[in-house]
Amino acid sequence: MDRLGGITLLMLVITITGTLAADSEERLVRMLFNESAYNPGVRPALTPAEVVSVKITLAVSQVISVIEKEEVMRTNVWVAQEWTDPRLSWNKEDYDHISLIRVPAEAIWRPDIMLFNNKDGQYDVALYTRALVYDSGYVYWLPPAIFTSECSINVRHFPFDKQNCTLQFGSWTYDKREVDLQQGGYVQDDFKESGEWAILEIPDRKVETDDNVFIAYDFMLARKPLFYIVNMIVPIILLTLLSIFVFYLPVDCGEKVGLCINILLALVVFLLLIADIIPSTSLDIPLIGRYLMFTMIFVTIVTVMTIYVGNVHFRSTATHVMSPWIRYIFLELLPKLMKMSPPGEEEEEEDEDSSPTWDAVEMRKRDGVVQNGRPPVPPRSDQPKLSSELREAAGNVQLISDHFKDQDDDSAVSDEWRFMAALVDRICLWLFSIILLVGTVVLFAEPWYEDSFQ
Repeated sequence: MDRLGGITLLMLVITITGTLAADSEERLVRMLFNESAYNPGVRPALTPAEVVSVKITLAVSQVISVIEKEEVMRTNVWVAQEWTDPRLSWNKEDYDHISLIRVPAEAIWRPDIMLFNNKDGQYDVALYTRALVYDSGYVYWLPPAIFTSECSINVRHFPFDKQNCTLQFGSWTYDKREVDLQQGGYVQDDFKESGEWAILEIPDRKVETDDNVFIAYDFMLARKPLFYIVNMIVPIILLTLLSIFVFYLPVDCGEKVGLCINILLALVVFLLLIADIIPSTSLDIPLIGRYLMFTMIFVTIVTVMTIYVGNVHFRSTATHVMSPWIRYIFLELLPKLMKMSPPGEEEEEEDEDSSPTWDAVEMRKRDGVVQNGRPPVPPRSDQPKLSSELREAAGNVQLISDHFKDQDDDSAVSDEWRFMAALVDRICLWLFSIILLVGTVVLFAEPWYEDSFQ
């Protein structure tokens, strides 16, 4: 029974104490807002010339998105506002040592802090939370907000770009002679990392005009380019590499020009994708756009060279005559530099390898036998006269021999043109490989050595 009575007495004391505390807070609120006739529309200044100081601190929760096409940035933030209202001060000894109360934000004076560079019509905060009021008159208000602000997009280094998006806060109602805004910096206590953007820094600055004062927060953002590297840059580079290997294909396959055209069409598709991402601006060309233009011009020149190589490959004596300077450059000079053997030299090397040596011929003459082991037939001193039929037959044989000789000559000339086409293919393979490598390195290294990017 004694134990039960003790518990009952303790609960009674707690209830009475809570009731007294609630009664004290109710009396305090009644004193502040009813008995004193508090007016939330009146500026908390003791004299008309006094300037009310308001400190603004930005608590950044998340960079939701940066929409390049619309040039806007969406952020989830809390705009902390601190000021002192002498009319909301009290002596805590008279109210059971209550030093803090929470009151609706609509019931007290507010400095009307708005986002001036808003772009969706929502200038104010999203939710009017309760404000913390201390016995000294100090007021702390932390409302949440999702802002859509304008952000001028610099597309020069896209997708390795860095952007500077600004949130500019100021008092919508009061000028700088009535309310002075103070910088409170920014905090990232509950920050959620974005999958596309990384925050480098958020410096704040105070901007003053003739009548107004603003606090601006500059969001220094750096894009995470992995998505664009995997889905755009790497396929473009692979397609361009594929266009170089057109020179490795033989002309007789008939697919060289078709491959170049297909690659060019694929690059046009990537160009259309980029046009849907970046804003329609004529101030600058994005990095990936410049690289796409480079690759498209590159593939176009490759196509032209492929058509020229095909034209050279199918030339013959009936259509073209090889001039002496072309013969000298492409059949004598360049083959030595490219380590290629012209058609005539290859046949001469084969003949030299297949012909018997001089020592073997001398041994056969000295032995008096030929390869089949029979003795040599001595030449006849008297030559019989040929009949008309034999002379006609000899003339026909000579005509056939001349015909085949002309065919061999034409074939040799065609082989020279085909060799020239193969030589041009080999030169273009190395030349365009070097051009592609140098152009890719120079274009993609540009953001890292420009001062504006740093």
